[in-house]
Amino acid sequence: MAQANAFVVSQFTNPSKEIVFRVSGWLDGRRVRKNFPTRAEAEAERQVLEIQRLQADSGLRPILTRLNEDQVQEAEAAFRKLKGTSKSLLFYLDYALANYREPACDKPLADAVADYLASKRLENQRTLLSPRQLRSIENELGVFLRHFPKGAVSQFTPARLTQYLERGKGGLKTYNNRRGLISTFFKYAFQKDWIVTNPVEKTPHHRINHRRGSAVTLSTAQARDLMAYLETFEKGALVPHFALCLFAGIRPCIRYGEISRLKAASVRLDTGTIHIEPEVSKVRMKRLVTIHPNLAAWLRAYPLDEFPIVPVNIPNTRRRVFAKFGLTHDVLRHTFISMHVGKYRSMGEAALQAGNSEAIIRKHYLDLKTPAEAEEFFGIMPKIRRDPQAQVAGGSVAVAA
Repeated sequence: MAQANAFVVSQFTNPSKEIVFRVSGWLDGRRVRKNFPTRAEAEAERQVLEIQRLQADSGLRPILTRLNEDQVQEAEAAFRKLKGTSKSLLFYLDYALANYREPACDKPLADAVADYLASKRLENQRTLLSPRQLRSIENELGVFLRHFPKGAVSQFTPARLTQYLERGKGGLKTYNNRRGLISTFFKYAFQKDWIVTNPVEKTPHHRINHRRGSAVTLSTAQARDLMAYLETFEKGALVPHFALCLFAGIRPCIRYGEISRLKAASVRLDTGTIHIEPEVSKVRMKRLVTIHPNLAAWLRAYPLDEFPIVPVNIPNTRRRVFAKFGLTHDVLRHTFISMHVGKYRSMGEAALQAGNSEAIIRKHYLDLKTPAEAEEFFGIMPKIRRDPQAQVAGGSVAVAA
């Protein structure tokens, strides 16, 4: 079909009997016929018309431009990408010129991670970052480097990071935890101008629904059985440790929790308060915890100068108690908060005592325990070693088992 429409040169005798050379064909739907005195002139015109015809068939057309061939091809590619969009090429160009920043340097990922971890360790030394949080950051970025041992920090896209965060088919909470740790690293890289955008911002964040009252807690009967057992276990060595976690809500992790840093001098029986200093608190804020009468009785019966808050070999001995009673990591603290809300009917006061937010109290502990059960809980007293003050008040002499 294309060959049928091609321009041809033929010899033609016009009405005056003069022999000429005619160029004939079709261009843009119009028939073209031109006469020339010589075949050479006719052939030159045929070639021009043929080029025009081919350009018309392919969408090409001759245009005078200052662009070189490479620039013309790049402009054509840009317009192909803009097909179907509502804005002009100049609009997108102006936006890019106003917002795009070249990275200050093509920072290797390993070097970027090393710089970031150094800054976090410095924060830890200045007590701005807890050891537990530092360990989580180090562990996650260690895994990150093993997955991506080569390349620059600027190599990552949201899709690539999403695939990394979903590795191992972990739960939604695990995914969100990984995302939070990686996000702080990329925020740091963005501030250092190693990347021009934070790719984590465009990765999914999963919303997790929590049921109220979902925290695991002990009943009063279970708490009583636990404390009675501790009086007979290892000669009562763990009693103050468990009593402070259970009846005062001190965060219980023996590696990084508040109980691991709490000093005996901060437990003030004379004023009835426990001073949680900023260097002890998980959230780096001081708070005062009220010592309830039953906790005071336990601490007098098992004084801290004789029974340390964190006794020797506690990882092994505590593990045995946890296994015997099926205790979970935060069950002692959860029980205290739940019982406190049950006794005093105040989420605000429970939040002040525990160092939590009211939102967390409302989400996990609202109406979890009845006032009667809570009253009974805060009445659990030692049985083997007696509170000296209580015995003197009762007219008897304190006797230690």
